[in-house]
Amino acid sequence: MGHAGMAAAAVRYLRSADAPPVAALPRPALRCVGEDERAPVPQAEFRRVLGNFASGVAVVTAPATAVDPQSAAAAPQGAAPAGFACQSFSSLSLDPPLVAFMVGRTSTTWPRIARAGVFCVNVLSAGQGELCRAFAVSGADKFAGVTYDAAPVSGSPRLAGTLAWIDCTIHTVHTGGDHLIVVGRVDALGASEGDEAPLLFHKGRFL
Repeated sequence: MGHAGMAAAAVRYLRSADAPPVAALPRPALRCVGEDERAPVPQAEFRRVLGNFASGVAVVTAPATAVDPQSAAAAPQGAAPAGFACQSFSSLSLDPPLVAFMVGRTSTTWPRIARAGVFCVNVLSAGQGELCRAFAVSGADKFAGVTYDAAPVSGSPRLAGTLAWIDCTIHTVHTGGDHLIVVGRVDALGASEGDEAPLLFHKGRFL
């Protein structure tokens, strides 16, 4: 049984009369470490150890929106779409179909995605390392020279040559320390028919 089959079986069990009720866990108390406190784990060591976990790489994009968040007007002439490189993308739920990604609270791209209310996850292939680096740069025109079309539901940029794309509406946003956890409801998706390997990131470099 594959992952999808196991997930479907779990859903069927939890919906059955035999499944025990699931009680919500208490919300953990989270706070920042004070200036006069020692961090429980040094940041450099945290990065070094967690860097051993190889992750896939994606680019999260959103269509251009009006600059004024209070405005319902269409995006101004020549407005650019938004996008950033993301290592923290994951599938989340089969029923309903949900995905998630994490983004830093200080990200300048996230407010533009939040304003759009939609996004598209572009799963990069092994040959798209330079494309990933372009979307990891802050303040540059990330879409310069990039080939893309519009995702069918959200209109977010769907980058050419990727392994897969997932078109989403923002479902909810949770806090997670210095990051935000963004949950998206999947409206449409697709994958390439080739057998090219994915782009992976491990110990600070692409594999």
